[in-house]
Parts: sequence; C-alpha cells; structure tokens
Amino acid sequence: MTDTPLALFDKDPQPTLLLDAEAAVLALNPALAAQLAEWPPTPLERLLPANHAALVGACVRQQRAIVDVEAQADEAILLWTYVPVAERQVLARCRDASTERRAEREGSQARRLYRLITENTTDLISRHTPDGCFLDASPASYRLLGYWPEELRGVAVQSLFHPQDREQFLQQAAHALEADGYQTMTCRVRHRDGRDLWFEIASRAIRETYTGVVVEIVSVSRDITLQRRHQDELAHTARLITLGELASGIAHEINQPLAAVLNYAGASQRYLQTLERDPQAAARVAQGLQRISEQATHAAQVIKRLRAFLRKEPRRLQALAIADVVREAGRLCAWEAAQAQVTIESQIADNLPPVYADRVLLEQVLLNVLRNAIDANREQQPQAPSRVLLEGVLEEGWLLIRVSDQGPGVAAELLDGIFTPFTTSKADGLGLGLSMSRSIVEGFGGTLEAHAGAAGGLLLCCRLAPAVTV
Repeated sequence: MTDTPLALFDKDPQPTLLLDAEAAVLALNPALAAQLAEWPPTPLERLLPANHAALVGACVRQQRAIVDVEAQADEAILLWTYVPVAERQVLARCRDASTERRAEREGSQARRLYRLITENTTDLISRHTPDGCFLDASPASYRLLGYWPEELRGVAVQSLFHPQDREQFLQQAAHALEADGYQTMTCRVRHRDGRDLWFEIASRAIRETYTGVVVEIVSVSRDITLQRRHQDELAHTARLITLGELASGIAHEINQPLAAVLNYAGASQRYLQTLERDPQAAARVAQGLQRISEQATHAAQVIKRLRAFLRKEPRRLQALAIADVVREAGRLCAWEAAQAQVTIESQIADNLPPVYADRVLLEQVLLNVLRNAIDANREQQPQAPSRVLLEGVLEEGWLLIRVSDQGPGVAAELLDGIFTPFTTSKADGLGLGLSMSRSIVEGFGGTLEAHAGAAGGLLLCCRLAPAVTV
C-alpha cells in the first residue's frame, strides 16, 4: 500500500476494493468494511456487478477507468467505478445511488406517462403565453381544429375564436386568470375548414414563484358541439312542455286583446250608423280604430314573444339588459302566478350592467325558477295569498338574480341534489328543469345555486358575469 495511487486507500470515504488482474480481492478499505457491517449477512459478490470479473479484466488490459456500472443489492442500487492503479491491480470504488436512480426512473416514467396522455388524449392540451399565443399543443389539435401543433406555435388563440365571442371571452378569461388563477368557459371556436364548433376550455395560470406574475397558461379544450346540440334539443323540448303547461295563461293573454278588438269594432260600427245625427260619432269611431290597432299590436307582440320563446335555432350570445329579460319571464308566468294567488315582487337595481347570454335560454332559466317558486308557494299555502321575491343586484363583480319563495323549503343536505336530473317532488314533474337550467347558466360562465331562505322557503341564486364593455 505504499504506491502513490494507493496512498489514500484507507482514507477514501467511498467504499473501495483492491483487486488483482483475476478479480480476486486483495484488500477492502474501512469505508467498505463499515458499509458491509450495516448490511444483513451478505456475501461481497452479491454487491458486485454480474460481469465483475470481465470488467476487471478489461480495465487491466485497456488501462482505462470504467465508470458507473450498476449493481442491484436487495433494495439498494450501487454504482461501481473500476480504475487501474498498477500494472495488474484495480481499485473498484462504490457509491449508493438508490435515491438518485429511483428519482431518474420515476421522472422517466412520469415523462412517458405525460407523453402517452398528451399524444393519445382526445382533448386538446395546450400551453400559451400570458397574452394568449400558443407555445405548444398536443396532437389532438389536428383532429379537433385541423391544425398540426407546429402550425399553432406563435398563433394568437383569439384568432380561432368566433368573431362575436372574441373580445368578450378573452377579457373575461384574462380577468379570471389574473384574479383567481383558473377559468372555465364555453365558447365557439372556428375549425380550419370554416365550421364553428362549441368548446369547453379550462385554463390555469402558471405563476413565477417569487413575484406571482403569470408566466404561462395551460389549457385543456374539449369539443362539446354534440353535447351542446343535445342540450339545445332538450331545452327546446322543455320549452314546448312549459308552454303546454301555461296554455291557459297564454290563451287568456291572447284572448284579452282579441275580445277588446271585437268590442271596439262593434262600438265603431254603431257610431258609424249615427254619423248624421251625432257630431261626436266620427271622433269616437277614430278613437275605436286607434284602440283596435293598439290591441291588435298587443296580440301580435304576445304571439311574437311566444314564437321567439319557441324558436329552434343556434344559440345567439349577446349583451342583454337583465331587467328586460326578467320582465319577459314574468309576463310568461303571470297568469299562473295570479291563479295561485302569488304576487311576484321585482326588486331590480337601476343601471345594472348587461350580461352576455342567449336571450331565450336565459328567459327559460328564469321561467323555470319562477314557476318552481310559484309551485312551492302553492304547496305551502294552497288557499292563501303569498309572494315570490325576485331581486337583481351587482355584488363583488357578479350580477346576481335571486328568487325567494315562501314554500316548504329543502333540507340543507339535499340542496345540491335538486339539480340532479330526474329529481323532482312534483307528481307530474320530469325533474329536468333545474338540471337543464344549471347547465345553461354554466354555459354562460355563471353558476346556479340553491340556499335555504332567511325566513324559510328556498332561495335560488343565478350568478352571471357582467358583459365587458370595450
């Protein structure tokens, strides 16, 4: 042990063997002896690589070091390095690389799993700069949008949005990602071939660790065009059912102006017969004709509203004055409310911002909620006057539409269950109204929630994002 290469053999902190050219052990240093003492009774050979002898021979013949040869010793992973130190002697140094190698293997498995997910998922996974340009996209981009991932790099995501949705949804997304760090929206995206598809896009902001600045956005996009069409079909069917249930009220609303037209027409005919002897007859005929025109216009408006409510066409998202939508929903169920002795009290704040939604579908949501409130009041107070409170307020950046009834209410543990499809307390109900209403509201980027009323009954709260003004 007097040769210079072997001078530090005993002091080497790494477990080390001294071997001859035939791989026989000449000595082992204290670090290796201590390491062996910590192991269960194990022959030294079990700690060495399977081709240990061949490695020693190659090291001697070639006079070069052979580095990091792996050996598995029970649960441990050891790396051996063979160094020629004399003409026919070799030092074999060992280090425990269990933690390092397991981390590498786990990382490799995670990378393989990530590749499998991104390359085979039917959803589009994409990365974006904070201002919305594509950094990367999964191969699903070609199937969903007609663009290969490399074609999308550097492209502004807003260029793929439907022109009518572009400004509104991008500003909403930017605000939500900055404030909350995540955002889910449903919007129209244009395929390469010009088709408009409905996508549900969930995005999350990646922030810089110390400053909190958004440095990247990761999104998962799903084509929901077929589901959207199915939901629209279901919504249209529900509107037909609703109007069937409201038939008596509709007939009454149309019958009133028609009856008035007949009365004014009859009176005008009588006045025409007295034109020669009654100087005021001409003026009364003119007044009757004016009122006939007013009542006919009213009847036409009723029919127009009903046709609009029943129309079956693609959704049309636009900025809507919420007070107008609320009034229209109130008109549609006014007759039913009157028959149940229910007064609908509207408390809509002045100058509420518009909301971005489809008018007919939002009317349908409000009509469903109002009719449920009327039914609840009728169940609790079948022969007594009652009220339904309809409020519209701006709160914490959201536009809230709240409907409170005086019905029997719902147990706290059952509140969220009322939105489950086919769940209903009505003997002749389908249990689809509230489920469909929640889906519609979520499609507008909002929420529909149920709470226990402060004075009993049920409170349904529709939360919508105000339309962004540009």
